[in-house]
Amino acid sequence: MKLLLSGRALTAAAVAVATLVTGGSAADAASAPAHPAATAAPDISLTNVKAHLAQLQSIATANGGNRAHGRAGYQASLDYVKAKLDAAGFTTRVQRFTASGRTGYNLIADWPGGDANQVVMAGSHLDSVTSGPGINDNGSGSSAVLETALAVARSGYQPGKHLRFAWWGAEELGLVGSRAYVNSLGSADRAKISGYLNFDMIGSPNPGYFVYDDDPTIERTFKDYFAGLSIATEIETEGDGRSDHAPFKNAGVPVGGLFSGADYRKTSAQAAKWGGTVGQPFDRCYHSSCDTTANIDDTALDHNSDAIAYAVWELSQ
Repeated sequence: MKLLLSGRALTAAAVAVATLVTGGSAADAASAPAHPAATAAPDISLTNVKAHLAQLQSIATANGGNRAHGRAGYQASLDYVKAKLDAAGFTTRVQRFTASGRTGYNLIADWPGGDANQVVMAGSHLDSVTSGPGINDNGSGSSAVLETALAVARSGYQPGKHLRFAWWGAEELGLVGSRAYVNSLGSADRAKISGYLNFDMIGSPNPGYFVYDDDPTIERTFKDYFAGLSIATEIETEGDGRSDHAPFKNAGVPVGGLFSGADYRKTSAQAAKWGGTVGQPFDRCYHSSCDTTANIDDTALDHNSDAIAYAVWELSQ
């Protein structure tokens, strides 16, 4: 399945004010620890996100036209993402599992620092179906999450909470990789995840702007962002429970995410809000061979990539 949304929001800088307690001294106030201003999320480069998509397309083309579970194209996709993260200073690990008689892999990347008892995760599935290269489904989410992680490294961001990013295998076979990860965690480790953000299909060519409504805090974070862009959103229903947030939600982890639409058809009311073609699917190439780099709406991909960074920064400070 796939999920999306787009956006770009404004973040106000917080101002720290030192207040002297009655009977205290100026020296006491000067020695008190400063409260850092809130850090604004960076702009995520559409050019960089599309460069990742081009690499995933090249990988698929060189490996039978797909990047599916258990195939060479998936392994090459994982190797590409892992190499970028390793070079940027992330601590990465590959988790193995088995599905349909083939070995599958999840990629987990931790950014050093932050409170290990409060983990903010952002993830996407990296596999495609066997019938196509899976550039919108789900190269779009995978590339945007990757570029957000790289932006964390480039900015030297040191959040209060611990940041973890994930790329799931075998989602197209029934959320196998993400379920294997959640099941591998003990109850104490699951309880440390303060939020999981899922991004599956965020560059649909006839896009909508859909927000998951599973957790009110995460939902409001995304809605506030899009409101700042004067972009109307709708609650995501097409992919409800059909992507990698489901195993986390079932385990009691707060979840949220974005979606730009799959094979449901755009209504006249939606076209009035978002533009596009009435009566056509949000993604006419869903699970098809035409899901290539030509099957991406740049505006939706740009907005959603920026929305991912905004939520990661807002929820991890």
